[in-house]
Amino acid sequence: MINYVKKVLAFISFLFIFIRVSSQSKLDSLLPIRGFCIAAPHPSTLDSFVNFINTELASCKVNTLVIRFDYNYQYESHPELTDTLALSKDDMKKIVQACKQNNIRIIPQINLLGHQSWANRPNKLLKAYPQFDETPQVLMPEKYVWPNSDNLYCKSYCPMHPEVHKVVFDVIDEICDVLETNAFHAGMDEVFYLGDDKCPRCAGRDKAVLFANEVTEIRNHLAEKNRELWIWGDRLLDGKETGLGMWEASFNNTHRAVDMIPKDVMICDWHYERADKTAVYFAMKGFRVITCPYRNGALAQIQVNDMINWRMQSSGEMKDRFQGMMQTVWSGVSPFLDGYFGKANPSTDGLSAWNCFTSMYYYIGKLK
Repeated sequence: MINYVKKVLAFISFLFIFIRVSSQSKLDSLLPIRGFCIAAPHPSTLDSFVNFINTELASCKVNTLVIRFDYNYQYESHPELTDTLALSKDDMKKIVQACKQNNIRIIPQINLLGHQSWANRPNKLLKAYPQFDETPQVLMPEKYVWPNSDNLYCKSYCPMHPEVHKVVFDVIDEICDVLETNAFHAGMDEVFYLGDDKCPRCAGRDKAVLFANEVTEIRNHLAEKNRELWIWGDRLLDGKETGLGMWEASFNNTHRAVDMIPKDVMICDWHYERADKTAVYFAMKGFRVITCPYRNGALAQIQVNDMINWRMQSSGEMKDRFQGMMQTVWSGVSPFLDGYFGKANPSTDGLSAWNCFTSMYYYIGKLK
């Protein structure tokens, strides 16, 4: 009798494992990448962030975590680039350990090319190395407003400056090493300043070629250590022809770079107001692509369905180019966690990153 009970319990245990593995396998088939993107936590919120990884991200079956570090890490290679409230190496290892325990791939982001300033201040790279500025003649305003006469959204570094890549590649290598990762996200979205007419190095050059060359140079550097490059996809779309506009797509002709960059670059295709079908365009160009929502949970569910349908209704060559979904969060960790755990006032229209995350991953969870 005892042996019989043991056999029954063993079978039940096996059955649970089989169901769990089968469920996971099905989810991986439907959406190979199930991602989450957020800014790096401050040291004071690190423990809360690690707990969020261990509980919420793990239970939602998130398997990819893009963290926008920029200069919020204590770089040893370039300490002059370390921002205030930056994480230490020990702090980083806590994130690494949590992700390892939950089979979550970490991908750090440092904004390259564009997003080298915000509002009325340059970021750490241009502050430490003002000679890298693509448009030094455009002065940072005392009070930032948009639109403005300089068409200043964010500064860019000059991709043809002879010293810029030595610096940025040092910090890329360092942060990838400490996070033990095989991928890096370079941002490269919303690049408005490129090939400026007053730049002594790249004035008059084809902006698509400049953009493509920068993507390729970063990609080639990463490939030396068997790492892959991820970027946002907006600069590779024609904003005028598609009607997508200057934010979700390009108005300065960088879109032609889509035919000039290596096909192993992962494209993060973001659309927040409509479920635009540009992922199909990227896949047909030969790229792997993920769709990235932000605030609208109902829209995110449409985008999940689109991604699954594309995978199911595509040729063998195309199917695996549709890689999955990634929730984006454009705030710090604290505001997101406060909203997610009900500590912040709910948005009056229901549109928020935490509502979108909950809605999308609840919907994905039902697919199992």
